Amino acid sequence: MQDAARRKSIGLGFAVFSAITFGGSGPFAKALIGAGMSPQQAAWLRILGAAALLVPLALILRGSAGIRAARASWPQLVLYGLTGIAGCQTLFFIAASRLPVGIAILLEFSGPVLVVGWLKFGRKVAVPRSAALGVGIALAGLAVVVEIWSGLQLDLIGLLAGLGAAACQATYFLLIDKLTGVADPLVMTAAGSIVGALLLTAIAAPWGIPWHALTDTIAIGQRSAPGWVLAAWLIVMSTVIAYLAGAAAVQRLSAAIGGAVAYVEVVAASLFALVLLNETLRTNQIIGGAIVLLGAFVAQSSVGKVAPPEIPPAEEFDADDEAALLGDAGKTGRTDLDPAGL
Repeated sequence: MQDAARRKSIGLGFAVFSAITFGGSGPFAKALIGAGMSPQQAAWLRILGAAALLVPLALILRGSAGIRAARASWPQLVLYGLTGIAGCQTLFFIAASRLPVGIAILLEFSGPVLVVGWLKFGRKVAVPRSAALGVGIALAGLAVVVEIWSGLQLDLIGLLAGLGAAACQATYFLLIDKLTGVADPLVMTAAGSIVGALLLTAIAAPWGIPWHALTDTIAIGQRSAPGWVLAAWLIVMSTVIAYLAGAAAVQRLSAAIGGAVAYVEVVAASLFALVLLNETLRTNQIIGGAIVLLGAFVAQSSVGKVAPPEIPPAEEFDADDEAALLGDAGKTGRTDLDPAGL
């Protein structure tokens, strides 16, 4: 009992640390964008840097078994790289360049609302009433954030980019069903980073990156730092270390607890933006944001109750059936790492 409690406490610590470090990505990326990089180039730099570190790590720790697992689920991993990594990060950076970082990350975390919508209207799956309630709460909160009664008070491109990031996040959540127990989280993220970097190479035109920005001193709010320091933080702290902490957390926590802790990232991102960029949110944005997060959390928690796997009757369920059903899930735990961070 004490070992289990200690394991969960350590997992909770890893999860909170992961969410906080992921939350720092917005302000550092925004500073690089302000120095001349496009949001696409900043996302490409981050994803390529993460791939350069994660791929060798995955090869060392997972070896040929990891490669075989990646081959077995390559279509899902490609889609994950296109949406959960390249799409999610690029659209988030576009939103953060035009909106307060706290609003941009808030829009992205409305992804579970879209998951419920897809399950109900796209796949015609019956969803719990609590899921519909969560959607309603989140939409009401979003209306408060954008001050819909006065017309849209946010940059339209930034708003659409944030909602696009939410759609990519929703796609990621849907992919989890197919990847859990099939692709190791480390292998999954390393492979997805390769796909994301390749895609963004064609979109971001990295040959046009103002590389001098990495040696110049860049303003970040009222402070300044060499560009390479900001890039290193974005790649190492807010991506690789944040991911590894998240991977350590998912081995120790249930999906419900991990999903709840992930929302710490929204608060962390807002605090980083306040301290580093002096970005403040209006009262209605704070209230509306809290409502959106409540609704999104209710929706996400409810989605986990949809269409549970059918368990064979006890007399027909032997050890081989159990191994086939569980796969590697007992070894790797859940894989619902937050794509906002990577």
